[in-house]
Amino acid sequence: MLQLPVYLDHNSTTPCDPRVVEEMLPYFSEKFGNAASRTHSFGWIAEEAVETARLQLAGLINADKTEIVFTSGATESDNLALKGVFENYAFKGNHIITATTEHKAVLDTCKHIENLGGEVTYLNVDDDGRIDVDELEKNIRPTTILIAIMYANNETGVIQPIKEISTIAKKNGVLFFCDAAQAVGKIKIDVIEEGIDLMAFTAHKIYGPKGVGALYVRRRNPRVKLIAQMDGGGHERNMRSGTLNVPAIVGFSKACTLCTDDMQHEAKRISMLRDKLENSLLQIGGVSINGNKSHRMPHVTNLSFKDTIANTLMMRFKNKVAVSSGSACTSALPEPSYVLKAMGLNDALANASLRVALGRFTTEEDIDLAIQEIVKAVESARVENKLYNPL
Repeated sequence: MLQLPVYLDHNSTTPCDPRVVEEMLPYFSEKFGNAASRTHSFGWIAEEAVETARLQLAGLINADKTEIVFTSGATESDNLALKGVFENYAFKGNHIITATTEHKAVLDTCKHIENLGGEVTYLNVDDDGRIDVDELEKNIRPTTILIAIMYANNETGVIQPIKEISTIAKKNGVLFFCDAAQAVGKIKIDVIEEGIDLMAFTAHKIYGPKGVGALYVRRRNPRVKLIAQMDGGGHERNMRSGTLNVPAIVGFSKACTLCTDDMQHEAKRISMLRDKLENSLLQIGGVSINGNKSHRMPHVTNLSFKDTIANTLMMRFKNKVAVSSGSACTSALPEPSYVLKAMGLNDALANASLRVALGRFTTEEDIDLAIQEIVKAVESARVENKLYNPL
């Protein structure tokens, strides 16, 4: 049965899968122990659940379980990776390379590092939203300690040339950090094969609970060392102190299990629905897809509707369709998307863009309603404003 509003903002967050909730429930009451309590069975049960989860997360990305550090989410993981490397490798240098289209969790952390005396190069992207790997290599200095490029963009779904980036990093003896919050669990990621040294991801993007994430930290070839950003007990191998959120970690584990089982089928199903949405909306004219159409996530599209304003469109169908005009972290800001601006869109087109992100529970009926509502909103907005000229 169709439920309104239809939720198509899965890049912002995903609903917690009922199977995840069921798995978590005992750890709120019956199995409530602290995983750091080593003197009784309550603690042992909690610790066993955490280590099982660590193994499950590692398996999803082809890592070793000892390389998984639990955090409160991808933002904390980003901070730990960037600041931890900057402080620990200060003897080598103070230069970081990133991109203008990174998530604010990376960009704001880089600004903080600049305030501490670090040097950061912000690479531009092309019209498709991808960096130029030749430009990346040209910007490497003797003092470069880290390359920080996200796996898939949170606004456009565009996937960066990860293997090429890691090859350049290895050749120059530079660590490679990847924010993969939008990619893990949705497409296959192999940190060994793809040469990733540090990688952030989070549960609430893959139908797990909010408030728990992870950082992959490579232990060999090379062994990556970080300075902790949170002190107080030496938890998580002295990289992240604090009592572990056992119920959320258990939920994260179950979410990863479900992704492992369903990833290939889901990617195919969702991409077909996404393509149907795009093809239908392109028919109304004055609509363009933002970002590389060959290298992108299967569940997301970013569309500009010429001679409209995205926020006005969303007001017209907000009770029937839930989408966004960009990242949830910047949706309250009146400025046009900095990601789309970096890709060369002018203010008018950037302000006329919607991000539509499908998910596990999205049906064809949902997409049909979304098409209907978006078309109706665009056409009525254009008539009302007398803006659109198809010629």
